[in-house]
Amino acid sequence: MGVRILVADDDARHAEGIRRYLVADGHDTTVVHDGRAALETARRDRPDLVVLDVMMPGIDGLEVCRTLRQESDVLVLMLTARSSENDMLLGLELGADDYLTKPFSPRELVARVRTLLRRASPSPRDVRWVGRVEIDPAGRQVSVDGERIECTRGEFAILDALSERLDRVFTRAQLLHHTHGIDRSSTERTIDVYVVNLRRKIEVDPRRPRMLLTVHGVGYKLVAP
Repeated sequence: MGVRILVADDDARHAEGIRRYLVADGHDTTVVHDGRAALETARRDRPDLVVLDVMMPGIDGLEVCRTLRQESDVLVLMLTARSSENDMLLGLELGADDYLTKPFSPRELVARVRTLLRRASPSPRDVRWVGRVEIDPAGRQVSVDGERIECTRGEFAILDALSERLDRVFTRAQLLHHTHGIDRSSTERTIDVYVVNLRRKIEVDPRRPRMLLTVHGVGYKLVAP
């Protein structure tokens, strides 16, 4: 079923190409060409997903992402230049759900959009408890000591995978598979960013984690404290 998508990209020709592919896939798609218009349109139209280019005049994509995440839980797919890995990592830290590096094919973008939308509506499953942390896969919700915390979809995908098999060690490549679509050229750093963010949210002392543990030379595991 089609959803409302906002494309924010200052390259009009590139944005129009993206729009055509998304419309062909059944989505109601609006295009804007600067950060201010992206925020105004997102607030007015409340899209289900925003495709957001980092480099835009006025307010750049990173600042737009920061503001959107403060105001809503809309899905955010960032577009970055291949040489701008730091922008990608910052985007994930600010709450982007996924990113694509340029150049990319419109078909790849459509596939990423489908994956994000599918992850946002998981099939029902049982709620899981890991110590003081409650994980609800169907509702895509996480609570710590009964208080709900916000996780990006990438962060939740990792927590979901780890909580399904407590004490199992997952490599970064395996966790990357569960996030569905992070650029392989930045695998380790990307997963590490998600883990650092999760520790800040679920650990009593993120510097001395007791649940989300590093297995040096291999990857990560989740254990009940």
